[in-house]
Amino acid sequence: MCGIVGYLGSNGAYEILIQGLKRLEYRGYDSAGVALVTSDGSLNVHKSRGKVSNLEQTAAAGCTAGSIGIAHTRWATHGEPNDINAHPHVSQSGDIALVHNGTIENYAVLKKVLEEHGYTFRSETDTEVLVQLVDYVRSTTPDCSLAEAVREALLQVEGAYAVAVVEKGDPDTLVVARKSSPLVIGVGDGETFIASDATPIIGYTDKVIYLKNNEMAVIRRGEPLSIFEIDSHTPSKISIKQLKLSLAQLEKGGYDTFMLKEIFEQPTTLRDCLRGRITGDCSRVTLSGVELNKDRFLQAERITLVACGTSWHAALIGKRLIQDFCQIPVEVEYASEFRYGNPVLNDRDIVIAISQSGETADTLAAIQLAKDKGAFVYGVCNVVGASIPRATDSGTYIHVGPEIGVASTKAFTGQVTVLTLLALAVGQLRGVIDSSTVQSVATALNAMPGTIEETLKCNDAVQKLSMFFTYAHNFIYLGRGYNYPTALEGALKLKEISYIHAEGYPAAEMKHGPIALIDQEMPSVIIAPSDSLYDKIISNVQQVKSRGGAVVAIVSKGNTAMKDIANFCIEIPDVPECLTPLVASIPLQLLAYYIAVNKGKNVDQPRNLAKSVTVE
Repeated sequence: MCGIVGYLGSNGAYEILIQGLKRLEYRGYDSAGVALVTSDGSLNVHKSRGKVSNLEQTAAAGCTAGSIGIAHTRWATHGEPNDINAHPHVSQSGDIALVHNGTIENYAVLKKVLEEHGYTFRSETDTEVLVQLVDYVRSTTPDCSLAEAVREALLQVEGAYAVAVVEKGDPDTLVVARKSSPLVIGVGDGETFIASDATPIIGYTDKVIYLKNNEMAVIRRGEPLSIFEIDSHTPSKISIKQLKLSLAQLEKGGYDTFMLKEIFEQPTTLRDCLRGRITGDCSRVTLSGVELNKDRFLQAERITLVACGTSWHAALIGKRLIQDFCQIPVEVEYASEFRYGNPVLNDRDIVIAISQSGETADTLAAIQLAKDKGAFVYGVCNVVGASIPRATDSGTYIHVGPEIGVASTKAFTGQVTVLTLLALAVGQLRGVIDSSTVQSVATALNAMPGTIEETLKCNDAVQKLSMFFTYAHNFIYLGRGYNYPTALEGALKLKEISYIHAEGYPAAEMKHGPIALIDQEMPSVIIAPSDSLYDKIISNVQQVKSRGGAVVAIVSKGNTAMKDIANFCIEIPDVPECLTPLVASIPLQLLAYYIAVNKGKNVDQPRNLAKSVTVE
């Protein structure tokens, strides 16, 4: 969610910080701000509710000089979105400016203590409490440096944070720290960058340091970088990684929006996802994370998938894949509920954590709980070097490239693809899947990039279809088997970007309540490929039609019978049943996209949503 950018170097900080904030806009935010220290030590803070463009207008009236600064995009948690609650926050003395991602859970207790020591507060945020606490430590401790004050303050904090701090009178020092919220340091030639993720750093340097949990860094002009553990003050080993992203991957590439670009990128991203994982004759699937941990998968008595949002829908599909191909009992849990459900786990359990960003707070907490209970934890993630790949015992990257649109598209199909590969690989390892099944599924999976290209040809038809439903107030999405989760995902996409209420259901459950909602004002999207449950779902279509409801049917290519029943049909290529979610999700993504565009919504940055949810 919230985004942090920082810079210390020889160039003007303001333009670099503003550009960095713009690259973080995809995370979702409601206000933005910047703090700069000039060469003579003056501290200038500019902040504004709304977009970064609003901040630029505000800052234009003030001083933006200086070669050191910090900046922030805020997604409101404590206090409404306004100028006062926006970051950076400045201490009562006016000396210290701080930006913060995360949540300070004991902020109310700390605030009361600080008020007793004469501090007053202007904002409703937990972050202002933190900057006042740093100021208090700095002013009451003899010979205390800014870094020492930040560290001492953080030792009193409960919760999650990534922070960046600068001080009036010191144009040469930038202090950063993290706990359960990501922070990346970019190492340039005589300059240093910090950010919540690597996107603001690309274009300036390809060398980055991923600050580890409970670590702090002191960046001083002309001096070596210092990184140490917050609790023990023990120096940390500095490991510089090379970025493999490019600026081109962060641009729209001629598309109107990032979301549309990412929908149409899926043939390419799935090629990257599959590369090197299926043998040339499609007789075998190989994942290094499985190969290196054979004993764990051979001895596994149960697998639990934990995820949130779209990743949870992918997990539901993964459950069916693993149970079908591996004959292992599988459970699916919301990561946010798993950690509070007192799960019974042991060393014969495998927990698979799924996250696009690799920074989802609830999923990270679920991973730690699973490890504490002795389970083997396997990660499925997109972002190389993120917190979840570092926290898990092993895993697989989906390799679909940066996803900028808040509503996930290519990450979803990448996750489903990796879970299919995982199920095939583990099924082969355990000797419970026959070679003909592997051959047919792997062959179809290997051909999936071309199949998705064929599916995307429905774009124009879906765009026209969307005009009929732009002003609908409610939708029902129905699917069975592998496509019940696809229905959930389709409904979620519509909710996220068009703000139309939509619900997904197993088609057979419609008559157990939701059918009461069906009328001429309630369209239904029904996923009905030619699979083992097709005859069953036909009756659901007829039930909707008999009550006056409009039906949009997603059907296999060549299905003419459904055209006599449904109001609209969208054809998808015929693929093995277990792979239908990959192709059926494409028209659902496009339908949600065009309905939202017709309504004039910002599809890349839908209201109230954040790309990476790094707080509980």
